Amino acid sequence: MQRVTNCILIQDETILLIKKPRRGWYAIPGGKMEQGETIKESAVREFQEETGLQLIDPVLGGAFTFTVYRNDDLAKEWMMFTFVCTQSEGKLTSFCKEGELEWVSVDAIHDLPMAEGDRKIFDHVLSMDEMLFGSFAYTEDYELLHLRLDPTNS
Repeated sequence: MQRVTNCILIQDETILLIKKPRRGWYAIPGGKMEQGETIKESAVREFQEETGLQLIDPVLGGAFTFTVYRNDDLAKEWMMFTFVCTQSEGKLTSFCKEGELEWVSVDAIHDLPMAEGDRKIFDHVLSMDEMLFGSFAYTEDYELLHLRLDPTNS
């Protein structure tokens, strides 16, 4: 099972996102954990590698499992740990190999093309302070099949 981390950086009513070239979807900066890293170390390292910014005091906001199915067969599975942060230092890089970096208004988040699971994560992070736990199942084309969230009011 793959483990990934990411971080939602919220500053001045904007969120730093990556527009991925493959689908044109927006995503939270992050990536794969390296062996022996803590989830926080991974989130900070991945964020810095993709954006050039150093996170200051990120807080774990959610832990999720994702499954992708090819017909009825499990094609892949991973865990994702999402942090939230309101402060960073450094200079935003002018080039990110993962896609195009963009500061997006908090109010515009729900209008962006993105995975439906990510939309649910943003709904929670932008409205509640408690930790979110979730499980998302997708088709290979990333059509959301079903989800479970705790707390359920997300």
